Amino acid sequence: MLSLFFTVFLAVFVAEMGDKTQLLLIALASKYKVRDILIGTTLSILLLNALAVLAGGLLNEFLSTHIWIVKLIACLAFFYFSITSLLKEEDEEESSGSKIKFAPLAVFCIFFIAEFGDKTQLTAITFGATNGLNANAIVIWLSSSLALLFADIIGLCVGHFLHGKTPDRFFNLLAFAVFAVFGFVNLFDTINSMNLVQYTVPVICSVAFVFILICAIILIKNKKRGG
Repeated sequence: MLSLFFTVFLAVFVAEMGDKTQLLLIALASKYKVRDILIGTTLSILLLNALAVLAGGLLNEFLSTHIWIVKLIACLAFFYFSITSLLKEEDEEESSGSKIKFAPLAVFCIFFIAEFGDKTQLTAITFGATNGLNANAIVIWLSSSLALLFADIIGLCVGHFLHGKTPDRFFNLLAFAVFAVFGFVNLFDTINSMNLVQYTVPVICSVAFVFILICAIILIKNKKRGG
């Protein structure tokens, strides 16, 4: 369970670094007290990850007789996270005109909307789907919540400095690498679950070729756009 905890923590933490919600917390810091931001953000994170792990666990239960499907979904999800980390993101305007008077509730709602369906929540769903509704679900919920909270606290404290001094693509490239590794690990597990061990090398090589090709195309397009 300890290894699962750190695996989930690392994946979620890397996914959140440089994400829009980190920058959102910087903006909120100019409107609300740190205490209110921490309360609202923590409650939102706990609820978001609880929903994510539950959704993933239900998916696991539904597909328990075909575990290879779950692993294949996880594999595709991680590859998707990895590839999209290379995409040139457009600037997003966050609404700062909240009319909610109770500050922690205002932060809760803003953060929940911004983070709902984001790659960090999808990461928690993926881990929940591969482990099911058991004791591991609690581990995934706690580790993903702590990782998200820790990353956002860092964003709140030093995000502005990093945004100005660190290359814009640094954390995206880090997320790309981590998710790619998770993708190939789950691909290997998928092949084993389907009892197709004899095809391991050709399948992984083929997927790696397609994966590299897609990444190269994205990087070329980014360069043409001035990325």
